[in-house]
Amino acid sequence: MRIQEAIEQSIAVKQNIIENKVLIDTIQKIADEIIKCYKNGGKVLFCGNGGSAADAQHLAAELSGRFYFDRDPLEAEALHVNTSYVTAVANDYSYNDIYSRYVKGVGKKGDVLIGISTSGNSENIVRALNVANDKGMVTIGMTGERGGKMKEIAHYLLNVPSNDTPRIQESHILLGHIICEIVEAGLFEAPK
Repeated sequence: MRIQEAIEQSIAVKQNIIENKVLIDTIQKIADEIIKCYKNGGKVLFCGNGGSAADAQHLAAELSGRFYFDRDPLEAEALHVNTSYVTAVANDYSYNDIYSRYVKGVGKKGDVLIGISTSGNSENIVRALNVANDKGMVTIGMTGERGGKMKEIAHYLLNVPSNDTPRIQESHILLGHIICEIVEAGLFEAPK
């Protein structure tokens, strides 16, 4: 039955993540970079398209709102949420420039940019990562197995071991939640 098959496929991808030491180590390194960014007064920016835009917004909210417990908010933003900006830049320049132009305007050295693209080839994400690299930001790519163009330009790559878009997106949220949990615990003392 398709329901069980989809659940089994999702579990298999997550099992492959558990067994991938490089990926597990990279998750910790990313969390450490984000903690360092916040300790130095920086911010975390997210960008994605479609479902990955929803994931970007979701993860930004976990940091800027709260995750497991009440604490001070952290500066985090999904770059697509200002529709007037997105539509103006897409119209006046190009849809491929919507994120790179924003990063150019607000990104600072030491800030973190997390680009989410299941293929790793979304041109607007690739351009944003390039601008972020030029500005001295820490760049993180969340992709599928192959990593696409983002594999070559992101400082850190979380390439989920799958080529199936829904399974990749499910895992992006899992990995994002783990990072948010580590960051929150690293910056704040949980209430007793």
